[in-house]
Amino acid sequence: MKRNLFQLTALVALAITVSLFGCQKDQQTPDPAEEKEALASRTVGESDAEAEIIYDGIFDDAMGVNEEVAMGGTGIFGRLTACPTVTVTRINPPAPFPVRVLLDFGAGCVGRDGKFRKGKIIHVYTNRLLDTGAVVETSFENYYQDSTKIEGAYRIKNTTESPLRPRYQTNVVNGKLIRPNGNFTLWNGEKVRTQIEGALTPMAPMDDVFSTTGAARGQVRRDTTTIFWNSTIVEPLIKRMNCRWIVKGTVRTVRENTTSGERWQGVINYGNGGCDNRAVVVINGVTYNITLP
Repeated sequence: MKRNLFQLTALVALAITVSLFGCQKDQQTPDPAEEKEALASRTVGESDAEAEIIYDGIFDDAMGVNEEVAMGGTGIFGRLTACPTVTVTRINPPAPFPVRVLLDFGAGCVGRDGKFRKGKIIHVYTNRLLDTGAVVETSFENYYQDSTKIEGAYRIKNTTESPLRPRYQTNVVNGKLIRPNGNFTLWNGEKVRTQIEGALTPMAPMDDVFSTTGAARGQVRRDTTTIFWNSTIVEPLIKRMNCRWIVKGTVRTVRENTTSGERWQGVINYGNGGCDNRAVVVINGVTYNITLP
């Protein structure tokens, strides 16, 4: 009787052990559907951040051409080597405006920021961009940054009401970032960019700091998968003119072609003010690192 009882106890213990091991194994086995959802949401976060940084840089370039059309000395004009060639054309001479400014990078050159650029950027200014009501329309002609082709239309309008807080409405229309393999990101953004520091020192643009609010919507193509999303700035994006990356702020991204609800929303965090090319996106409680372009 004791022997039978001992055998029964051993069998029960073995069954429990096998059951627990099986449960642990199930918990550790990745769910392919979950992994796919996480990858799609991560791709959205990376794509939105990349587009934000690239078109934000175009703003800096438009402001930096020279003091005649804006402030001068920002963007690529604050870190140039030997390129681009700049051609200024008066559209209705002898009137100073409107004016067309062509930035021609030719077959390509590497700036002090380590970025390879080729092709052309065309800015058309209605007035000096620092004046309220002035507009600059930007387009691209076979323009590349590193291996990414940049397309679309970019519009900046000065909507300043107080000289101590310069403000700009920016619109990216059908912005497109195209990879050599045909993958792309299509991005439209409507933002308000307000200067929060440096307005009292107009001759020293590198001490300027801007705060950006607004929203965007995008579409990213990766191989055979297309993902749609929209994004909203939750905490204003902080950009210092002496740094080519956004240094602070958060953005919420929401995928449009998913039925999984809030679980797969992403939050992009650009950091705590340090100048670096790092950000993170948090999805379903998991943090992923992003390297900014």
